Amino acid sequence: MALVGKVVVAQGGGPTAVINQSLVGVVLESRKFPQVTSVYGAVHGVRGIVNEDFMDLTQETTHNLEQVAITPASALLSTRDKPDEKYCTEIFRVLKAHDARYFFYIGGNDSADTVRIVNEQAEQADYDFRAIHIPKTIDNDLAVNDHTPGFGSAARFVCQAFIGANLDNRSLPGVYIAIVMGRHAGFLTAASAIARKYPNDGPHLIYLPERPFDLDHFLADVKRTHDQYGRCVVAASEGIQDAHGTPILAKAQQMGERDAHGNVQLSGTGALGDLLAERVKSDLKIKRVRSDTFGYLQRSFFGCVSDVDQHEAREVGEKSAQFAIWHNMDGSITIHRTGDYSVDYRLTPLQEVAAKTRTMPDAFINAEGNYVTDAFRYYVRPLMGSGLHSAHRLRAPRVAKILH
Repeated sequence: MALVGKVVVAQGGGPTAVINQSLVGVVLESRKFPQVTSVYGAVHGVRGIVNEDFMDLTQETTHNLEQVAITPASALLSTRDKPDEKYCTEIFRVLKAHDARYFFYIGGNDSADTVRIVNEQAEQADYDFRAIHIPKTIDNDLAVNDHTPGFGSAARFVCQAFIGANLDNRSLPGVYIAIVMGRHAGFLTAASAIARKYPNDGPHLIYLPERPFDLDHFLADVKRTHDQYGRCVVAASEGIQDAHGTPILAKAQQMGERDAHGNVQLSGTGALGDLLAERVKSDLKIKRVRSDTFGYLQRSFFGCVSDVDQHEAREVGEKSAQFAIWHNMDGSITIHRTGDYSVDYRLTPLQEVAAKTRTMPDAFINAEGNYVTDAFRYYVRPLMGSGLHSAHRLRAPRVAKILH
């Protein structure tokens, strides 16, 4: 028997370039079903639910929804709130008061955990209700999924940024260090490897949270690379940590600033890049050393979007509505690679995704822990989409010297 009532959809966590594709997929697919009385969007995620701050997306035009779909960042606005049981009780109370029978939350593993708790509370209250978690994260760290919407576009940005950084570094040689997002998973930093076309192109070194980072080994790697090529381009994850699991940045800053979840603030400070650059200058006596921290640029960069990422983000939204409304099921939508290159979407129990973190498989990282393998390159390249341009070099012969 079909559940008659409202749909509530929300977006949580860090924005991405394609998160609105998922939102629009939910809205347009849900509006096809006669048992759906209205489609509400919660402004600022779960905080908007608690505050009863809803937009009636039933009254939004299809044309404008399609324009929103190709616009980066969270159209409904987001939140970093991480609900506990008490918070989720209030979420459920509001949803029930508004006769919401379908709840869709687009986000990462914390969002999946929120969906799990709210769904369990509905079951305990014997309230007919369907809850679906829709995957989203540029970190690509959701369990069960082959990859997650948002990652492909962010990976495309990182790749293109390193193409440019490598060309700059080749023109005026030195050491260039870029810090890329990724607290526990190095997928996004690893995507920089696709920038490498010629044998002496950068990035020459890639450091990920999945392998212990040793400063002395890092300096030796940089020196060897600089001696070989006369320059060195480095990609490092913000979450690189020592053998004891302590973030390198946290060691440098002692306690350091903390985010809303109590984690050491790794993004946006520039301190890790400055630390590594300063050690290269002081220990290796290399004069031209620069560092950048990509920060928010990776998440919602306008005009740098993977078409594959867009299409899959739309489909996970559509599939969520189909599973909940058509098939009367709860769970988390997960993406599974079925070919070279194709995917399938499945509904996975929420507890298998909620509050879990996926990291880079060993097969994706080289033995030295300072680069990635071909297996990773084959894995990531399709996700970046079509039309990814590469750099070219002049091939004309040198002219013979006359005076020297």
